[in-house]
Amino acid sequence: MSAEVDVFISNYTLVDPEVYQLWIDGSSSSEAVKSLQEAGVTHQTGATLELVASDVLDHYRTYSLLEKLLHNPPKLAEQLAFQIEPQTRGLLIEKYYDFDDAVIRELLGKKLSSRHRKDLDEVSEKTRVQLKSCRRQFDNVKRVFKTVEEMQGSVVKNVSKLFLLPEPLARRYGAVVFLACLRFETGKRKLQYLTFSDFCSCAQSVMSTWTCKDSQQDYDDTDLDREFLLDIRELRVLLDKEKEHKHLVCSRLKPQLLERSYQELESNFRTYTRSIVGIACNLHRSRDQRNFFVDLVERCIEPWRQAHWSHSDLSHFLTVYTNSAHELDVFQENDLKSAWGRYMTVITACLLRMFHT
Repeated sequence: MSAEVDVFISNYTLVDPEVYQLWIDGSSSSEAVKSLQEAGVTHQTGATLELVASDVLDHYRTYSLLEKLLHNPPKLAEQLAFQIEPQTRGLLIEKYYDFDDAVIRELLGKKLSSRHRKDLDEVSEKTRVQLKSCRRQFDNVKRVFKTVEEMQGSVVKNVSKLFLLPEPLARRYGAVVFLACLRFETGKRKLQYLTFSDFCSCAQSVMSTWTCKDSQQDYDDTDLDREFLLDIRELRVLLDKEKEHKHLVCSRLKPQLLERSYQELESNFRTYTRSIVGIACNLHRSRDQRNFFVDLVERCIEPWRQAHWSHSDLSHFLTVYTNSAHELDVFQENDLKSAWGRYMTVITACLLRMFHT
C-alpha cells in the first residue's frame, strides 16, 4: 500500500516584540543578549545562553532584511517574501517610526541635511539615546518630511496614509512637518526650556485654527490662512479702547486675584495688551511668523514670570481679557469678533502651554 503525505512549507515570520524593541533602540546583538539575560530569560525559559544568542542573531538578521521595506510601509504590506500577520505588520511599522521626544526636540529648527546627520553623536550623548536609534529617527523624520511637504490636504492624513501610522503618531509627525515648513524659530536660548511636547501641542493648535481648511479644494494645512493674517491686523483698534477694555478686565479679575497680582495687572495692562495685539498685527510677515514662539516668550511670558504670576492667574486673565473685548462697541462696528476669537483661541492655548512655573 502507498501512503500519501501532504507537505506544507511556510516562511511565516516570527517577531519577538522584546527583541525587536532592542533592535529599534539601537542595541547590538550582544547588548541585546546581555539585556535579555539580565531580564532573566534563560531562567524563565530554561534555554542556554548560546541558544538565546543564536535566536537573537536570527531575529536581527530578519529585521535587517525588513528595514528596507519599512522605509516604504505600503510595500511591506504588498511584498510576498515575508508572511506577516496584519497585527504584527502594524507593530513593526509603528515601533520603527516611533521617536523619542528628546531626540526630535534637538532636531527641531535644523535642516535635515547630511551635515546634521553627522552631528548626531552630540544628540546621542545629550539625550542618552543610542546613536543608531538617533540616526533611525533622523532618517524617518527626513523621509516623512520629504514625502509630504509638497502635498495638498491634511498633513496628518497624508502621513497616516502613506506610512500606515496610527493617528496619534501621525499627529506628532504632522507637527514636526508643520514646524519645519513654516521654519519656526525653536533653537534660541530663551526657548530651550520648551519640550517637544510643548511645541507639538502649540503646532497642533495653530494647524487646527489658523490654517486654510477644506472649504477650498486645494487647501494645505501647512500654510497659514493669509486672509486671516491680514484681517487680524485690524485688531489694533482694540488699543483705541484700552481704557474701557482695562476697566472690564480689572473689575472682573479683582475678586479672583491676590491684591498684589491685581495691582500689578492694573499697572501693566497697557504693556500686556500691546504685546498680545502687537503680535497679531505683525503675523502676516514671514519673519514675525518664524519668531512667533520667541515673541510669545519675550513679550508675554517673561514679564508675567517677573511679576510672579501663577498659571491660574494667567488662565483667568486670558479668559477674561478675551471675553471682555467682545463687549466693546469697536468690535461690533468692525465685525472683528470672529477674527479675535480665532486669534485668541491659539494664543491662549500656546501661552498656557508655554508658561512653565
